[in-house]
Amino acid sequence: MAEINRKIKPEIKPVDRIDLYEPEKITLDNGIPVYLINTGTQELIKVDFIFNAGKWYEEQLLLASFTNNMLKEGTKKYTSQEIAEKIDFYGAHLETSTGNDIATVSLYTLNKYLEKVMTVVEGAIKNPVFPEKELFTFTQNKKHEFLINNEKVRHVARRMFNKQIFGGKHPYGKTAVVDDFDKVKREALTGFHKRYYTLSDCRIIVSGKIPKNLIPVLNKHFGSEVKLSTGNSNINSDIPLSPESKKEHIKKANAVQSAIRIGRPLFNKTHPDYLKLKVVNAVLGGYFGSRLMTNIREDKGYTYGIGSAIVSMHNSGYFFIASEVGNDVTGLAIQEVYNEIEKLQQKKVGDEELNLVRNYLLGSLLQNFDGPFSIAESYKSVLEYGLDVSYFQNHIDIVRSITPDEIRDLAQQYFDRKDLFELIVG
Repeated sequence: MAEINRKIKPEIKPVDRIDLYEPEKITLDNGIPVYLINTGTQELIKVDFIFNAGKWYEEQLLLASFTNNMLKEGTKKYTSQEIAEKIDFYGAHLETSTGNDIATVSLYTLNKYLEKVMTVVEGAIKNPVFPEKELFTFTQNKKHEFLINNEKVRHVARRMFNKQIFGGKHPYGKTAVVDDFDKVKREALTGFHKRYYTLSDCRIIVSGKIPKNLIPVLNKHFGSEVKLSTGNSNINSDIPLSPESKKEHIKKANAVQSAIRIGRPLFNKTHPDYLKLKVVNAVLGGYFGSRLMTNIREDKGYTYGIGSAIVSMHNSGYFFIASEVGNDVTGLAIQEVYNEIEKLQQKKVGDEELNLVRNYLLGSLLQNFDGPFSIAESYKSVLEYGLDVSYFQNHIDIVRSITPDEIRDLAQQYFDRKDLFELIVG
């Protein structure tokens, strides 16, 4: 093998091709869909159990996240300590995550211990007991964390902006206060689990080097029974928004910085303009070389960082710009944000800048398919919308083909200043 001359920098090449992996779909004996991403080289897999059990479905604040986090804190067979010891003994890792729409239980395990740790996971998903002692400890820890974060302007802005754009009674806009933590009771967790952690609503994604005994093990623990859903079919997915005032300023005593949020409700990734708008967003504030970073950080020095993003949710979506700036330059920074939006609406993006954005977005897509676990995360992000890998090919095509005229027109259509909400915390 020829020796690499490290004095010569590697040639920069554009991304001309991305190999999109198509997961293999099978079903367990009871109909649960399982998506296999068999691309690993190590004797290790990740198993994601996905449920429609996110914030959207909770009738009481904090119920979705509390239920998901408490799954591994005790089952009919094992205590929380026994669960932790067994998972640790076999070198596995069990984690839970809760979003606006879905809740996930993820297991990382060596293939040779799959059967042994799956027994523990089965109990956590099917038979949690939500013990009072552990619930009290968890509640106190989360309440303490909330109180600490409530002193940070960026955390307050993140919570209150959703309330501002969706409305305080909308599932995506509801926000907890400290008193809500002590209102979450064991009976409520049990009821939420019974309604939304049903096998008929479960999807499973397995990524890594798939062992031969995977399907028999999954069938043994999850494929022999079906618990019919009693909750999701009754959920109204067309809840109207009830946004609050377009401009809000939440005063925070002794804050040395102000958190800024500017944005608006939009749509999710099933909308025909979603992928095109991601390109527009990248130009504006979606990467380190964006216009917002170049102006407000590099040129003006008002902030350490500023960025924008488009967020997709099952029943809505939104666009936002976020930054923390010095109190003395808050107004100036906000004006510069609007200046950059107006430039994007009035003047077409140049070829050099657009090519840079294209390469960045294609490189990010390439990174999202680097390794089985990354592929699984990418696939999970479209599976929940009823989409498939053609979504990513469509994304590639749009990044390559979008024109400066389209970018300008989309900025005019979706970033009109009269449609934008503005929040200052500080």
